Amino acid sequence: MSIGKKDILKNIGLTIYRGELFALMGPSGAGKTTLLRILNLFDDPASGDLMFGGMLLNNSTFGEKNNIRRRMSMLFQTPAVFNTSVFDNVAYGLKIRKADKDTIEKKVGNALSIVGLAGKEKQKALTLSGGEAQRMAFARAIVYDPDVLLLDEPTANLDPANVAKIEEIIKRIRSEHGTTIVIATHNIYQVKRIADRVGILLNGELIEVNSKEGIFSSPLDARSSAFINGEMIY
Repeated sequence: MSIGKKDILKNIGLTIYRGELFALMGPSGAGKTTLLRILNLFDDPASGDLMFGGMLLNNSTFGEKNNIRRRMSMLFQTPAVFNTSVFDNVAYGLKIRKADKDTIEKKVGNALSIVGLAGKEKQKALTLSGGEAQRMAFARAIVYDPDVLLLDEPTANLDPANVAKIEEIIKRIRSEHGTTIVIATHNIYQVKRIADRVGILLNGELIEVNSKEGIFSSPLDARSSAFINGEMIY
């Protein structure tokens, strides 16, 4: 992926397996958000192949890509909060998909229950605390049962109590729904707690993909070890 003559991402060879929780780890500015945007089909790579479920997307039409994008959901570090009720915020994705009223009420109720916000349907979303707003954003991201959930530093600005709540939500979504989850983070301890596999992204290059156990006990690249041990200067 390039902007002008500058390469943002290079040497990206990555397979995400159905139902896994994959952590994309690297410092700020490494290219994690750019890679998530490519996976979510927001941005097109300058070269290389992009596949989803065995389907090559390079020459797909806008409609074909849009249909696949509807099977995914992306949660940004600072989620948008609409100046409406909590219910309407969470229901947004279902409404644009033209779901019927009963389906919307049932799915919104289920999503709010998962994130611990049941009973706050009528509350103004802008009055929620930071942790509650992030959990509401999670409910909005999962309300239409996406196959793939992409998370961009979802706990970066939260206190430890809300971090723990968000991590429990992530694990529950994967466990109960079989959702494929990709989380971009620089939080090494979070990766140890929730990930299955890990990719290390440094200076736009995916230098290693390994199991969680492998990445922390016997990394394949010396740069991975330096990053994990805080020895690398950026």
